[in-house]
Amino acid sequence: QVQLVESGGGLVQAGGSLRLSCAASRNIFSIYTANWYRQAPGQERELVATIPSRGTTNYADSVKGRFTISRNAEKNTVYLQMNSLKPEDTAVYYCNLGGNTPRATWGQGTQVTVSS
Repeated sequence: QVQLVESGGGLVQAGGSLRLSCAASRNIFSIYTANWYRQAPGQERELVATIPSRGTTNYADSVKGRFTISRNAEKNTVYLQMNSLKPEDTAVYYCNLGGNTPRATWGQGTQVTVSS
């Protein structure tokens, strides 16, 4: 089974930027759709962005125009560029294959904290 490892989280002031990375243990992102989810304390996990192997990317309304999902197939890595960060973007961010389903593959998560 493929492993996913996220990195790039941290503490940033409102208005700042971060780039998250999700590295897969094998070539998977050129085949399957990759997703970024996030979960804030006390809230349900939320789909943030999606990049299919072919086709257009999709974003949650709350991040449209600020976040960009991209893929480097040669590096088996998916990225989430986050600009104009807001305190409400504070959450643990997870890389995912397979959507929010029982057989999905998840990374361990990376914490993003945006201070006001």
